[in-house]
Amino acid sequence: MKIAVTGSLGNIGKNLTQLLVKSGHEVIGIVRSPEKALEIESIAAIPAIGSVDDPEFLLKTFSDADAVFAMVPPNYQVVNSRAYYNSIGNAYADAIKKSGVKKVVNISSWGAHLPEETGFITGAYDVEQILNKIPDLNITHIRAGYIYYNLFHFAGMIRNLGYIGSNYGGNDKIVLTSPKDIAEASFEELTSTSSNGKNVRYIASDDRTAREIAKEIGKEIGIPQLEWKIFTNEEVRSSMEKQGLSEDVIVNTIDLNTSIHNGKMREDYDFQKCAVTGKVKLEDFAKEFAVYYKNY
Repeated sequence: MKIAVTGSLGNIGKNLTQLLVKSGHEVIGIVRSPEKALEIESIAAIPAIGSVDDPEFLLKTFSDADAVFAMVPPNYQVVNSRAYYNSIGNAYADAIKKSGVKKVVNISSWGAHLPEETGFITGAYDVEQILNKIPDLNITHIRAGYIYYNLFHFAGMIRNLGYIGSNYGGNDKIVLTSPKDIAEASFEELTSTSSNGKNVRYIASDDRTAREIAKEIGKEIGIPQLEWKIFTNEEVRSSMEKQGLSEDVIVNTIDLNTSIHNGKMREDYDFQKCAVTGKVKLEDFAKEFAVYYKNY
């Protein structure tokens, strides 16, 4: 197959590209910067230089593909995150329809079953709805949980304050997901001959409480009593305002974290009785965190 991969040098995309190439598929690796072309070629993929918010570029690139791996790259500089997600989703949909691509894997998120109250994830909900409207498209939405590498954001707080804190934590249960496990699931869906229609697949590498996450990370970095404290929304807002973050980022972050704390983020995951299937466990990631923390 010839498969177009967006975010082809990212945490998920690079792992996926390598899996596809190793299995004999031809991969079109989409990157924004011309300077990245050599890196794409070094993993035996074909570079396509352009932006996913450019419908003409997407159409040209997808027209040569049998399947597409689609994701919305994070952008915290936009004024309206949900509008940004919709813009990228519509650009994908337009290019998919016009190019005739019949198979797509879309990276979505836990919580994407809800149209409101999940912060940034409402954008993932919108993209699922947009792509599901494309006639005769075989698509799987990969609903990833809390990506492990998001925990790196707490390195500075641990270093400076000696604890983790947010408006979720303690005994809140968090579905954790490794980019490697997302890549493997995406590979399976892209190359499967039996995956038809509109589908959702949850990917969980582990399922632990915030307290357990803090304990495992603390053990690896030499702070065995590391705590994950729960702050109020007002405390989180005040901290983010002092950091100079935009109102869009503040509101969406607070809403997303609140949905983890009150359980809404994982309600469909639990309703579907999903299970942990990924290979990369919390203990594995904690060792990776320790390396990052040492060099922070």
